[in-house]
Amino acid sequence: MTEASPKLTPEEEKLTIRDITVSAEAQTKEGDTFYLLNQRWWQEWLEYVNQSPATNTNNGSSFDHHDSVDSSSLKGPSSIDNSDLLYEVTSDKSTPRTELHETLVEGTDFILLPQEVWNQFCAWYGGGPPVARKVINSGVSKTELSVEVYPLRLQLHLMPKGDRATTRISKKETIGELHKRACEIFDLNPDQVYIWDYFSHRKHALMNDMEKTLDDANIQMDQDILVEVIDNNVGSITSSLRENGTADNGTLAFVEPSQSGFSIAGGLSASKGSSRNGGSLQNLGSVRETDKTYGSIGVSTRGSSCGLTGLLNLGNTCFMNSAIQCLVHTPEFARYFREDYYQEINRQNPLGMVGELALAFGELLRKLWAPGRTPVAPRPFKAKLARFAPQFSGYNQHDSQELLAFLLDGLHEDLNRVKHKPYIKSKDADGRPDEEIADEYWANHIARNDSIIVDVCQGQYKSTLVCPVCNKISVTFDPFMYLSLPLQFTSNRSMTVTVFTCDGSAPPAAYTVAVPKQGRCRDLIQALAIACSLKHNEKLLLAEIRGHNIYQYLEDPLISLASIRDDDHLAAYKIPKLVKNTKFLQLIHRREERETGGAQGAMSWKPYGTPLVSSILCEDVITSDDIQSIVHTLLLPMLRAENVGHPSLTSSRTSAAASDSSRAAGLTEECTETYVSGRHGNGGSSRARNLQKLPLVFVDENNVCIDLSVGEDKALKYSSSSPSILVFIDWSKKLLKNYDTHYLENLPEVSRYGPTAKKARTEPLSLYTCLESFLREEPLVPEDMWYCPRCKERRQASKKLDLWRLPEVLVIHLKRFSYSRSMKHKLETFVNFPIHDFDLTNYVANKNNSQRQLYELYALTNHYGGMGSGHYTAHIKLLDENRWYNFDDSHISPINEEDVKSAAAYVLFYRRVKADKAILSIGAS
Repeated sequence: MTEASPKLTPEEEKLTIRDITVSAEAQTKEGDTFYLLNQRWWQEWLEYVNQSPATNTNNGSSFDHHDSVDSSSLKGPSSIDNSDLLYEVTSDKSTPRTELHETLVEGTDFILLPQEVWNQFCAWYGGGPPVARKVINSGVSKTELSVEVYPLRLQLHLMPKGDRATTRISKKETIGELHKRACEIFDLNPDQVYIWDYFSHRKHALMNDMEKTLDDANIQMDQDILVEVIDNNVGSITSSLRENGTADNGTLAFVEPSQSGFSIAGGLSASKGSSRNGGSLQNLGSVRETDKTYGSIGVSTRGSSCGLTGLLNLGNTCFMNSAIQCLVHTPEFARYFREDYYQEINRQNPLGMVGELALAFGELLRKLWAPGRTPVAPRPFKAKLARFAPQFSGYNQHDSQELLAFLLDGLHEDLNRVKHKPYIKSKDADGRPDEEIADEYWANHIARNDSIIVDVCQGQYKSTLVCPVCNKISVTFDPFMYLSLPLQFTSNRSMTVTVFTCDGSAPPAAYTVAVPKQGRCRDLIQALAIACSLKHNEKLLLAEIRGHNIYQYLEDPLISLASIRDDDHLAAYKIPKLVKNTKFLQLIHRREERETGGAQGAMSWKPYGTPLVSSILCEDVITSDDIQSIVHTLLLPMLRAENVGHPSLTSSRTSAAASDSSRAAGLTEECTETYVSGRHGNGGSSRARNLQKLPLVFVDENNVCIDLSVGEDKALKYSSSSPSILVFIDWSKKLLKNYDTHYLENLPEVSRYGPTAKKARTEPLSLYTCLESFLREEPLVPEDMWYCPRCKERRQASKKLDLWRLPEVLVIHLKRFSYSRSMKHKLETFVNFPIHDFDLTNYVANKNNSQRQLYELYALTNHYGGMGSGHYTAHIKLLDENRWYNFDDSHISPINEEDVKSAAAYVLFYRRVKADKAILSIGAS
């Protein structure tokens, strides 16, 4: 009888999974299987295998290093339970099936495991149920591998019988496979079946290229597919339609007898009692002819509930709902899309969406302005949005401003009155007046771009570039759809960084320096170098500290300072300018702390304080005494005065010095010599033997922890591929008495003056200040260098923007979000924006325009919470009622005007005040 294999320790389990994962992911290819695993179970397993006194070493591995411990008392997780990820779907005509919840997020709800890793977990713990997904090629180049967590869910409509079915299929499957599956589901003869792209219940295209993938055919999630059975009678009718050139014109819609009615792009509603035979063709008609019935819908909301219809949240679609409501309640758009706008649809524009986006938006707008307050589910619009903008597909949260930008641009192209754009060559200014050049640029723009969007939302600004070398001036007048304003109080920012020495010459010191808000890391390093009197043979190594570890080195001088938050912690290490054969020695501090959940309050080593860094030469072998000597040097500035001459803590030669200060200086000189010269003929190792051995733990090339406090001097093996050598120091209570470690324990935040929210209450940031910052002259960033036509080289020119022509509706985007280094930040700054009398007269550079540029707020979107997990709403003023409402997805409630302003305001919608109102406002002021 074969004995059962012994249970692995947590450490052995971790290493096994790590090895399997590395091997499997390195060989991943298209068609491989990955499995979803409940994030909660995964977290329990990680806590189980990582219960150790060591800390994360930040060497790029997802697994922690730690010493061996007795695992007999550690309890592993229970069996795998993926039930939270699934729900049961029941139907009268089919057996129940399980589906994956639609709003799951990788890293929050689940993780993806290679099949080999899943199999190993199942062998150890059992459980389930398994949720398998395939690896597909994705991306523009079709070479990026990704796991298709959500295969396409397609709604199959059988015609003329009227049956329906739902099927799941990969977007990388072929049309031929979908055709085969449809025939199997409905038990049909394949020779008599045609399938159609039935997007929005319209025959878009016959899907007869059996080798084409569904992805290439642009089939989207929850899309309708028409399964048409052709018998002799219907086939002859269809052939007749094709001969007349009407079956493929994209404007016909077949009525499904089994439905109570459905909506077609443009607003046509099919009747309920349609016939099942060929007579149903009488119900066919072009959208253009039937949609005129909407012309009688009124605009007024006074005394009715028109305009107070909410949008259902389909799963993280609040970003879309808030933006749509603001556009729908823009009066110019509300009038335009409820009239006969179809004649302006441009189906030939290669930059547009063949009119589909405009039709979908128009249909949704009409539903939202129809009488009644039953919330609308914007599924057809979202499906169309995903079809033309795949970045907004699925159920993840997105940026409402990015969606708004796409909608405005897409609606413009779909409604562009210019069917054939002329080629127009720009002329040089040649000393002509700005007014003449601006009008010429605008006329050229209108000759190619003419739509309701341009009429309402587009303005013009003047852009001036000046070459810093030859003073060449370039002036252009460009259109804009919205203004993106930075949230800045001033152009400078105070940042606090603690500087550490590695030669033992000085204790750590915090420096607060002023740097440009839009500056780079090189600006911060330059300011710190001046503040800390950096020597010519030294350099600063900047690092971000998180959880008592070095999270990352900020070595790229072009990293934006905007990506560093006020509550981050930064350290700068003075190191010699050694160019090669060096590594960074990271000294991580640990001290004994009582386990909160441990048995009888057991003690364990926990990380604390700020890591120290030193350069170390790697030309020869590194020994344990070398490490001891370097660490003594790093800790020297923190050695308490009464211990400076102690023979067990310093060298015998140093203890013979006359005074505490001279002894410290002598030891500094000696240890510095030892650190720089190392093992190359100056006796560094012999002097290290005169020093007390510190409780150091060295992590070798195999991630094995080696105790350096015992034994003779020995050579150490380190990883040649890693830029760092990791050493732990375990601070006992006795050792802590010899050193003043408060320098390590109180690393200040980047901004030591408290959160910006407190400043905002006393010094509110004005929208005018944001606008002035946007219009301020600034040098271009290095990656956006300008090619000077006179110098024939790229130059870091200065750029100045001026408003020249303002639109009827001015959209202002407050730049709360920043994206850099795979990090996302949000500014919670309160901006004091005017609701009435937003006066831009003095900001318009075109002085020939004598009219006062006065605006009032009528809508805005809000964002609450953090990145990715926040929530969007909209505040909208119904102009006919002169009353503000809060639109929170399907819920709408009245609010007071004073509640419109908040730190959540994100995108502001202003409309121009008419001349007579502006005159009254001037008189009142």
